[in-house]
Amino acid sequence: MLIGLDFDNTIVSYDSLFHKVALEQDVISHTIPVNKIAVRNHLRSINKEDKWTEMQGHVYGKRMNEAQAYAGAIEFIDRAKQLGHSLCIISHKTQYPFLGPQYDLHKAAIGWIDQHLVMNDKALFSKVDYFFELTKDDKVNRIASMGCDIYIDDLPEILLNPLFPADCTRVLFDPERHHATSIEGEIRVVNSWKQIEKELL
Repeated sequence: MLIGLDFDNTIVSYDSLFHKVALEQDVISHTIPVNKIAVRNHLRSINKEDKWTEMQGHVYGKRMNEAQAYAGAIEFIDRAKQLGHSLCIISHKTQYPFLGPQYDLHKAAIGWIDQHLVMNDKALFSKVDYFFELTKDDKVNRIASMGCDIYIDDLPEILLNPLFPADCTRVLFDPERHHATSIEGEIRVVNSWKQIEKELL
């Protein structure tokens, strides 16, 4: 079985890092929850959309290596491989930020994979196992061309894309339960990597 995984906000959690950077830049107070969406919504509420856009480039570029994997994600990947399944990472990501210093976001993500997706000093992914596409449609086309049996993503619009392969099991990773009541069709909703492991492996 080939299991496809999204990268940002599926394998990688940015909640703590965005909160940390926002505090460093003095654009939020400690009363804002340690949550990426809470930081974003606060900045938008005070008309600092450009600051939010620039912060994304900073976090996904210069500070990328400080981000952490979601609890259980690395263990799921390792367990799936032990059981004989193949895994790949298929993400959509611009290569350079829209605002601010022009960090290579693809290079930063690959560096994170090489350093963090490791078990017992062994890399869990090689260079042929991950793909960073520039658009959502390119991402969905890659999922189809790779022949994924299962694909896990935090974005409903990817799983509901008309181009998404009909024979691929769609799994929505929704740890904060934002979408569970609004999802239609044959989409499985999970809230943790422990749940994913229990239900899929």
